[in-house]
Amino acid sequence: MDKIEREKHIYYLREAIKESILAKEAGNTPFGAVMVDKDGNIILRQQNIEITERDCTGHAETAIMRAASKLYDRKFLWDCILYTTFEPCAMCCGAIYWGNVGTVVYGLEEKTLLKLTGDNEQNPTFDLPSREIIKAGQKDIKILGPFEELTDEIIEPHIGYWK
Repeated sequence: MDKIEREKHIYYLREAIKESILAKEAGNTPFGAVMVDKDGNIILRQQNIEITERDCTGHAETAIMRAASKLYDRKFLWDCILYTTFEPCAMCCGAIYWGNVGTVVYGLEEKTLLKLTGDNEQNPTFDLPSREIIKAGQKDIKILGPFEELTDEIIEPHIGYWK
């Protein structure tokens, strides 16, 4: 990945970070996602809604895929990029796979999240990388991440949350 492409991904990851901050302010766990079309337009923004909606599937990635699949056809979504603050969990990978998004870009790995959340029952973390889940399927979904240079920005909304 060249410097210009990396900077583009960092820009959109920062937009996802903004959603994670809004999620925390709304009383949810601090995760966020944005979806970008092939022309670089942000077409959807999503915060985690798990707590306020009382929905165990309310992760930012699953919620954004639910909205995207209602608004756009599968061919269109294949050319979109989903940006998310942390590596998608197994459930979110399933939503991404079935929703047919062709590229996922995440900020930090799920194992980094586990270091933050520990054994907090709100977020029992899998030790199952998204690449392993996706490669078990029949689609060539691109997964890019982590972006270590965003560590402090991504972790900031989580500080003090999981204790």
